[in-house]
Amino acid sequence: MRRQLIKSFLWIISLFFCVYCSEKEQFDSDDLETANLNYPLPGFDLEGSDPLAIVLADRIMSAMGGREAWDKTRYIKWNFFGRRSLLWDKEEAKVRIEIQKSDQVILLDLNKSAGKVFQRGVEFSNPDSVAFYLSKGEEIWMNDSYWLFMPFKLKDTGVTLNYVKEGMTQFGELSDVLKLTFKDVGATPDNAYWVWVSKDQDLIKQWAYFRHFTDSIPYFVSPWNDYKEYGEILLATGRGWRNLTNVAVLSSVPPKTFISL
Repeated sequence: MRRQLIKSFLWIISLFFCVYCSEKEQFDSDDLETANLNYPLPGFDLEGSDPLAIVLADRIMSAMGGREAWDKTRYIKWNFFGRRSLLWDKEEAKVRIEIQKSDQVILLDLNKSAGKVFQRGVEFSNPDSVAFYLSKGEEIWMNDSYWLFMPFKLKDTGVTLNYVKEGMTQFGELSDVLKLTFKDVGATPDNAYWVWVSKDQDLIKQWAYFRHFTDSIPYFVSPWNDYKEYGEILLATGRGWRNLTNVAVLSSVPPKTFISL
């Protein structure tokens, strides 16, 4: 009996090393080079994240055009499901939000939490009203930009990345599933996301949103498709029954875009 236990133990150990070596071979020197290029932002939870999840995040960044292309992309505009239009200056951290239903324009400096608010062409002057709508504008920007740029933000400040499992998307595409949780960042830090990363393309093809990271059932699941090149980066605009529209990467904008109507 003892001899049999020893043989079983040795078999388990050998199996572990075979699996380890197989996984190690899967991630070659190209992955190390990609990881060096795709630096994490200060405050990314490196210790709490899974190494495999980090490797996949780096592969996603590479498939989307690469860190260098993302960093030098400056002006991006898009329409969020027909509700509002946004124009973001990544370099200067400024955003212009136009809300069609209320005929409102919010001009926001994200670094300073300062800006201007207009409604029906008239600028707000009451400090409390301005502060309220600038705060609202910041929440809009955080939400709407995540719906479009999430693949570039997997190693952002406050993010923890974990590998969940292999799984199929709703359309039957074999994927690696990652979980994103957050520490003291954003307007809703208790949220969590699962993302399905296609094994053949290293692109996110589906995501699930959890209102709280302890929830076992997501609030929604939707595809992430219709990838196209915009400037030097790849973006996906398809979200199932609704799409992000009027997406464009711009090389320049009019001088007063972020300071006046």
